[in-house]
Amino acid sequence: MNFCNKVVLFFFFICANMHLQAQVVERIFQSNIKTAQLFEYGNQQGLPVYKLKSNSKLELDFDDMDANFKSYYFTYILCDYNWKPANLSVFDFIKGFTQNRITTYRYSSIAYKRYTHYQAFLPDQNSMPTRSGNYLLLVYLDGDTSKKVFTKQFLVTEQKASIIASIVQPFTPQLFNTHQRLKFTATLMDINSFSAAQQVKAVILQNNRWDNNQRDIVPTYVRGNNLVYDIESVGVFPGGKEWRWLDIRSFRLFSDRVDSGVYNKNEANLFLKTDKDRSAERYIYIPDYNGMFNITTYESINPFWQGDYADIHFSFARPDGLPYPDRDLYLAGAFSGYNLTDNWKLKYNMENGKYETVANLKQGYYNYTYISVNKNDPNDRIALEGNYWETENSYTVLLYYKSFTDRNDQLIGVATIDSRSDKPGFSF
Repeated sequence: MNFCNKVVLFFFFICANMHLQAQVVERIFQSNIKTAQLFEYGNQQGLPVYKLKSNSKLELDFDDMDANFKSYYFTYILCDYNWKPANLSVFDFIKGFTQNRITTYRYSSIAYKRYTHYQAFLPDQNSMPTRSGNYLLLVYLDGDTSKKVFTKQFLVTEQKASIIASIVQPFTPQLFNTHQRLKFTATLMDINSFSAAQQVKAVILQNNRWDNNQRDIVPTYVRGNNLVYDIESVGVFPGGKEWRWLDIRSFRLFSDRVDSGVYNKNEANLFLKTDKDRSAERYIYIPDYNGMFNITTYESINPFWQGDYADIHFSFARPDGLPYPDRDLYLAGAFSGYNLTDNWKLKYNMENGKYETVANLKQGYYNYTYISVNKNDPNDRIALEGNYWETENSYTVLLYYKSFTDRNDQLIGVATIDSRSDKPGFSF
């Protein structure tokens, strides 16, 4: 079986084993891999979007905790609107080599925890995507795609539409003070809008999250080359609250969230102050990363290979000290991929009346939240933060186009808007 067939079969396997409705197809297959990031170059909070025929770059970073050298490779897979592999040969969407070796690596220095840091800047001149759309980056070992390491989602766009968006309060009385609604207009360029309702679809992301995206959004009406998306039932998201934060840029100088630390020769353990349900608390504006994180330190030159790791001990307690009946509690954020799995599930400690879990994290600044999930209905999820119209969130509109003769979905427009740009302080 040749390389192309192996890759296509691999991704069909992934999609068959994922809940595509959530649109999260990223996975880490090897336990020795930590802090795998793919982001817009120079912006760790940036959505990984590459613009065709431009000088834009994406940055890939990850750590191998085995702390030795391995031959890592990567390749691109073009996917359709639903993140299934497109029915195209790899040579139809990659110009140049289909396999690429990651040649930049550094052994950790200064850090007590030993690891090898790998880095790549994409796309390389020798291997470039040629079509717009949804892509998966597959990282694997020794040039053998069966030795899967991890996958990352990214976007390739060729701008054929301009998008103007705004955030408004929903008219629905029950949602007026707790939710935000996105409405937008897309102007098509060099595309016939005659069948736009059938050929153009939109996706909305809140805070770069694929787990709660809204999709299959069609225009409310078409006016010439303008597609107007303005209906009360579409683009409505719970406002949430500014994210909980964790500052572990230094393991020596404790931030306000760290209660204590225990150190030995090879590792550090940091114990955080106990969190609680914030849903009844007053809204206060605090600048945040909208659920994302930033690998950085106070005391090193380059945090990517000089940053250290620590076991971070999280705890959460209800006011009455009792467990939630018929519900599980999960730690969530960009660092967890918003995966509500056993790896991120908190266990209830009957002795102290707290939910507890441990996460091995690299030095940096993190946003996180807690999500309560009904044991009998996994779709019944509640973030224990409360919802407020005033909350600052970022929204991204992705516009896809597929003509009746196309074999893949083109990504023709990307626009990001913030729900607010002011700094209001207290809100009463």
